[in-house]
Amino acid sequence: MKYLKHTFIILFLSVAVNSFGQGSGYYNLGMQLMMKNDFKGAIAQLEKADAKSPDNPNISKMLGYAYFQCKEYEKSITAYSKLITLKPTDNSAYYYRGKGRLNIANDPKESLNSMRDNFYLSAIKDFSKAIELGGEEDVQLLQNRGIAYKDYAIFKSFKIKKSADKLACNTLFNSAISDFQKILVLQPQRKDILDLTKYVKAQIASLK
Repeated sequence: MKYLKHTFIILFLSVAVNSFGQGSGYYNLGMQLMMKNDFKGAIAQLEKADAKSPDNPNISKMLGYAYFQCKEYEKSITAYSKLITLKPTDNSAYYYRGKGRLNIANDPKESLNSMRDNFYLSAIKDFSKAIELGGEEDVQLLQNRGIAYKDYAIFKSFKIKKSADKLACNTLFNSAISDFQKILVLQPQRKDILDLTKYVKAQIASLK
């Protein structure tokens, strides 16, 4: 996936050449720790950088990623929401915010049952926005949105009480299949996607 493949190197070098304010020292320390996969240590430095330079999108981006790696999803969502405010065309922000929301939705311990619908819907919306900005040739985005559709459909399937509920589940499952099929057009040998497609079709059949 292209979002953060070169981010650490590019941002680190650019900041080393162009200091962006009082928080640059903390930011550089945070980046060094992230390069060592010390995300907790990076968070401590990046939070200090954010306090000094609260409107810097690079800090928000790296802080959101560090929180995500530490599974502090609510804080990650907050950081990426701030990044979206500062830089609304950054599709990686929508991607990781969507990932955080999906992780919370899939963990009943992390969210009240009544709120899980909102987390699923918000995750799907974030992935859709990332696809709008990044293009439908990005299979990682399609895969994650497809999984979000699948997971949300499974969640809703446990609450089916009438035919309209079943129809809603089928719509979500079919949306998942649509995304998976787009991936298979680009990467036809993806066994994991083929298996996901078969699984979703089996779920649809079980609702009949």
